Amino acid sequence: MSTDDETTYEGPEVNIRSLTRGDGVVIGAAVVLFIASFLDFYTYSGFGAEVSRSAWDNLGTGLGTYMGAVIGAVLIVVNRCLPQPRKVAGLDLATVGTAFAILAAWTLLWTLIDLDNVDAGAGLVLGFIAALVLSAAAIATPLVPALQAALIPAPKPVAPQPYGAQPPGGYGYPGAQPQQPYGAQPQPGQPFGQQPPAAQGAAPAPQPAAADFSPFWFAVPVPRPLFSEDGSPNQIAELAPGTWYLAVEQRGAALVAQTQDGRRGVLQDTSGIQRG
Repeated sequence: MSTDDETTYEGPEVNIRSLTRGDGVVIGAAVVLFIASFLDFYTYSGFGAEVSRSAWDNLGTGLGTYMGAVIGAVLIVVNRCLPQPRKVAGLDLATVGTAFAILAAWTLLWTLIDLDNVDAGAGLVLGFIAALVLSAAAIATPLVPALQAALIPAPKPVAPQPYGAQPPGGYGYPGAQPQQPYGAQPQPGQPFGQQPPAAQGAAPAPQPAAADFSPFWFAVPVPRPLFSEDGSPNQIAELAPGTWYLAVEQRGAALVAQTQDGRRGVLQDTSGIQRG
């Protein structure tokens, strides 16, 4: 069977540069919560000896509470990295993940309050604090501008040039100094290394074909609107000066740009943008 018509499925593009500081807090809290699950959940004295148990001695606590919050953190982070938010049963992944984290914090709180003849272990106390921080970060990130800043800043070029501009001539630039073909001899009276004049009427050298488009980072000189990809006049975001955005596709004179939070749209006015 011929494989010419076979198509390869490419999964959704994951952009870790869309992660925010709030997402960083969520990741850190999830790591602490995972470590806390292996520490003492509670301790008690019996038969003249002190006995301790971890959360994994009860799968309902280890998997249902601790790992439930960790899975919630994974859903929040994955949803942020995807170009378009994903939904489960009509609910946004970040909403589901936040609900898991809040449920874990609520369960650990009442477990901490309702201890009966046992002492709270380090795993219970640390797990409750981590779940509380995770929930607070998930809720506060869309509301607090300081938590919406990029976790991984975009690389800044040393000397960005206007979009479409050619680099200035200089040492190493192909058009800066014409060179003789390899093995050619200089003409009499011609300084060594100087290219002989072109023959009269010679046809100009063919220009190389334009290379395929490659994604690049760019910045806008003034605020520019970003419109929906479907061609409608709906504005989905506004690009701000001083922030680097990723150009993922070119449509004529327009660019398809991706913001740091993963949204994509069409930048119709590309005049004066700086390319990274």
